[in-house]
Amino acid sequence: MRDITVARNYAEALLDVAERQEGIVAFGEGLDVVARLLEENPSFRNFLDTPRITGGEKKEVVRSVFGARLPATLINFVLVTLDRRRQRLLRTISYEYQTLLDARLNRERVEVTVAREMDPASVDQLQDRLTALLGRQALARIRVKPGIIGGVIVRAGDTIYDGSLRRRLDGMRRGLLTTRLPGERAS
Repeated sequence: MRDITVARNYAEALLDVAERQEGIVAFGEGLDVVARLLEENPSFRNFLDTPRITGGEKKEVVRSVFGARLPATLINFVLVTLDRRRQRLLRTISYEYQTLLDARLNRERVEVTVAREMDPASVDQLQDRLTALLGRQALARIRVKPGIIGGVIVRAGDTIYDGSLRRRLDGMRRGLLTTRLPGERAS
């Protein structure tokens, strides 16, 4: 629990700095680049986490990897996490930053499960409908799961809207199993 609190504090501080520099979205995208690299490249993550490598060497690599791609202030932020040995929290900081950014920009990340791939026009139409339903800009992450047979399942925060064909068929099945036929005696 403590790590989440620390990560949220770092994210709030970074959002304040980004706001003063009018770059809250750019900082979010840059922090996401760092988090994705740490997620997808275990050797880079191990490099940053290894205590045998000096802080100076780590900083030099961070500057060379991100120097041309990220705002200087964001690179300095990553360097501060190295100084304070909080680099293992960078992915959590990124997640917390995105959560704060979404709240600030009145948007919500929504997980959408469908039975088959959707074309871009259908995704746009779905996002528009979800935006109207939620009252804030919906950012849909589409997941394909053929097991739902058809329809759509939407998870927005703690709320799940299940419009899948599988759920409807299961409901019909339960209804048929509990229905008494005419002339049937109750047991």
